[in-house]
Amino acid sequence: MAGDMRIVIIGQEAFGGKVLEALAEQGENVVGVFVPPDREGRPLDPLKVAAQERDIPVLQFRRMRAEEAIDAFMELKADLGVMAFVTDIVPDDILEAPTKGTIQYHPSLLPKHRGPSSINWPIIQGEAETGLTIFWPDKGLDTGPVLLQKTVQIGPDDTLGSVYFDNLFPMGVEALAEAVSMVSGGNAPKLVQDETNATYEGWCRAADVEIDWNSPASEIYNLIRGSDPSPGATTTINGESIQFFRTAIRPGDSGKQPGEVIEVADDGFSVASQGGALFVQRVQAAGSRKVMAPEWMEVVRLKAGDRFGT
Repeated sequence: MAGDMRIVIIGQEAFGGKVLEALAEQGENVVGVFVPPDREGRPLDPLKVAAQERDIPVLQFRRMRAEEAIDAFMELKADLGVMAFVTDIVPDDILEAPTKGTIQYHPSLLPKHRGPSSINWPIIQGEAETGLTIFWPDKGLDTGPVLLQKTVQIGPDDTLGSVYFDNLFPMGVEALAEAVSMVSGGNAPKLVQDETNATYEGWCRAADVEIDWNSPASEIYNLIRGSDPSPGATTTINGESIQFFRTAIRPGDSGKQPGEVIEVADDGFSVASQGGALFVQRVQAAGSRKVMAPEWMEVVRLKAGDRFGT
């Protein structure tokens, strides 16, 4: 029954804030939240703000492994821990302390895509489906038993941003609230992950999304989609680094060399690749902000025949 459990949230950012709001609306008893320390010159964390608005104690430690963080968690006498966007390592002492355990959100269909960039990689790898998992964390990395899962389709033109903000974010908030209800009702399963289907990828960094213009157009397009808005697929032109964001794929062989600019238009430019072309509408040059492609094109005087990857 809602309100019967003492719940502690460990999390951050907008996702953590929305999870707290959802649990409060559900009538749950959140007795404390753990949020990373404030950063000078930056707005307060949304989870911290949501907690302060509800007079819920806010605890902030640089490391959850610190003895003082562990002691503070123990003092709350939690029945359930809820991890809502956690990038720190949470020690076993905390995970195992709540009487009913700890649950965590992960944006993939575990055991596939364990690791910190689990939204990027399915898109980059051209998959048509991903999802989210609420699971019981253990000593491994995203290896604990599954409580529930939700599936999300990846459309042919979806990006990291659209998959997360339109689907995995709101669905994840709802799923965590649903999972808390299941734990409260005593009907939350613990389904062991099938290790034969397990995959793991590390952080999706700039070095992982460098464009190889000899790759098929579809692979380059997936690379751009899977790293938009971050970290941004990277290439070079005349020795200068440039990142591509809003892009469309155009099938058909242009007869041009891979990486060659085919056309410069009012709203972007097209680049040849194997089996198709890419029409780029948003870019970011090294050391600059993201801009619409025509603004950058004017600065560098981009023209047909110029080559990327040089």
